[in-house]
Amino acid sequence: MPTPEPDHHAMRLAIAAARDALAAGDMPYGATLVAPDGQVLLTERNRQHSRGDCSAHAEMVLVRRATEQLGADALRGATVYASGEPCAMCAGAMYWAGVGHVVYAAAQPEMAALLGGPLLPARCAELLAAAEPPLPVTGGVLAEEALALLRQAAA
Repeated sequence: MPTPEPDHHAMRLAIAAARDALAAGDMPYGATLVAPDGQVLLTERNRQHSRGDCSAHAEMVLVRRATEQLGADALRGATVYASGEPCAMCAGAMYWAGVGHVVYAAAQPEMAALLGGPLLPARCAELLAAAEPPLPVTGGVLAEEALALLRQAAA
């Protein structure tokens, strides 16, 4: 079944944010927050290097900014589109924030194969499926577009 176009639009915003992150010297990851009614609320990018903060993954920056600017209720039931499969830290933050759905582009195994380095072996979908209540996760939306940026970062 093809991915609905609204998913493509939100994911392309996340991938554009990832491109901005790469241009700023950060790893190319981005995230978009979409309200349950389909309205795009925010887009953020990875800021680990530019902020000197190991926790400034795109999803974490997005959750923090949404809470500060829009209030915690903006996250409840919303969908987060991430250019890369969220790590355990980001998955936990989105879960505790009340996000209703997570959609990602590039999967962890492909990212690890391209970039190497340290790896938490917990997969986002498995982690959030085991939560109570479970949080649905969809992967692989526009994966090749996100992987192309990661290839640039690895080069």
